[in-house]
Amino acid sequence: MNRFAAPALRIFNRVPSQSQSSSSGWVGLLIPTILLVLWEIFSAASVFPPNLLPAPSTIAFTLLGLTLSGELFEHITVTFYRVLLGFFLGAFAATILGSFTGYSRVAYRLLDPLLQALRNIPSLAWVPLFILWLGIYESSKITLIAVGVFFPVYLNLMTGIQHVDRKLVEVGKVYRLSQFKLIWRVFMPATLPTYVVGLRSGLGLGWMFVVAAEIMGASSGLGYLLVDGQTTGRPDIIIASILLFALCGKLTDLLLAAIGKRFLSWQDSYLSAL
Repeated sequence: MNRFAAPALRIFNRVPSQSQSSSSGWVGLLIPTILLVLWEIFSAASVFPPNLLPAPSTIAFTLLGLTLSGELFEHITVTFYRVLLGFFLGAFAATILGSFTGYSRVAYRLLDPLLQALRNIPSLAWVPLFILWLGIYESSKITLIAVGVFFPVYLNLMTGIQHVDRKLVEVGKVYRLSQFKLIWRVFMPATLPTYVVGLRSGLGLGWMFVVAAEIMGASSGLGYLLVDGQTTGRPDIIIASILLFALCGKLTDLLLAAIGKRFLSWQDSYLSAL
């Protein structure tokens, strides 16, 4: 029995090579490419009305015109600045409070009920309050994005700390580790996977919240470009803005996922070789 099982085990346990794992990343482009080709074909056949759903080639020419005029670079730069600054502020605050509420029962009982209640407030409900408090300038926009980033990072970090295996903590105490060493050598490695997931979720919400933020009297940014396309009745601008949001969000998520994978390279998980 073992003689027949050994070859199968060698096949299934084989680690993919670097070329295999890099080439598998291009597979994710297959479905979007097929959808774009079908979209172009149906648009050329007048199945999709051009005043409602322009062809991908029309949107590409619109993006080319915005690029040549320098307008597109300005909008992307401003939106990136708002998202990244809001992300760092929200993630920093979530890391501090999530660590406290996850590690301390007293902090959990005092702070978590309030934060969980605030987490359920819709993003647009914050807009008039932030405008009243901070005006329509950059501070209100960045604060709104930071609020969107805060809650998924906070929830994942707090939950990850609270679900650290109790046996690991007891082993650390048996070896008489100080509180700092216990956190550094036990809690941090055990919590890091869920923390990375929280950061990626927070970054995704940051890109969602930036649309609401740039509606607040912005004169530049992809959200402004989206609203401008709506007010001028240009669906090519609207769809181009949506596609740019998807592309920028995906690129930043890939970067964050690559950083997280590097920090989690010590894990012997099922998908660690992918």
